[in-house]
Amino acid sequence: MSGKQVLIVDDEPAIREMIAVALEMADYDYLEAGDAREAHSIIIDNKPDLILLDWMLPGTSGIELARRLKRDQITSEIPLIMLTAKTEEDNKVRGLEVGADDYITKPFSPRELVARLKAVLRRTVAQGIESPIEVDGLSLDPVCHRVSANGEPLDMGPTEYRLLQFFMTHQERVYTRGQLLDQVWGGNVYVEERTVDVHIRRLRKALEPDFSKLIQTVRGTGYRFSVKAS
Repeated sequence: MSGKQVLIVDDEPAIREMIAVALEMADYDYLEAGDAREAHSIIIDNKPDLILLDWMLPGTSGIELARRLKRDQITSEIPLIMLTAKTEEDNKVRGLEVGADDYITKPFSPRELVARLKAVLRRTVAQGIESPIEVDGLSLDPVCHRVSANGEPLDMGPTEYRLLQFFMTHQERVYTRGQLLDQVWGGNVYVEERTVDVHIRRLRKALEPDFSKLIQTVRGTGYRFSVKAS
């Protein structure tokens, strides 16, 4: 499991089940609630990593619950995606105004839902990473988006930068191309896995001559960032 827990709040069991299957396949834990009251007590007890919240709920509406969560210091930081059958623009705007991170209009595909969810989770995680990371003279500064090798600035594209940032914060572990696509490309799930190889090559070229060996190919599996010789 990814260790991330998602709360599904929808009064239609069939929709909850469809979302639950999609989350399970994407390695997320999930909790379910059929109305705002049940959802609120689950949120207070479990502090999920993200809430998928239906706009139309019996009793207290999803938008009212969203307002309440964003006003409360304990729950205000939990990312929120509104699920809505309403396509009118002003409803979308209202959802974002109360503090929703994204909204997705029904009917939606499970794949689209998971992609949007990953993108929101990555945005909220990335904000916390602000300290410079250094490995044997290779330094990455997330605040000014600069990479330097032994004090000399390195030139690389934005995708190579994100790849390097991910690798430097997840050292010594092997990642498949699919996992790298999820972590680095995130919302754009329609990228071919081979695209990863192209960007790995570019990243190695940018790190030459001293640091290209840190990006290691693990045959039959994927790639890892390691200071140990492969």
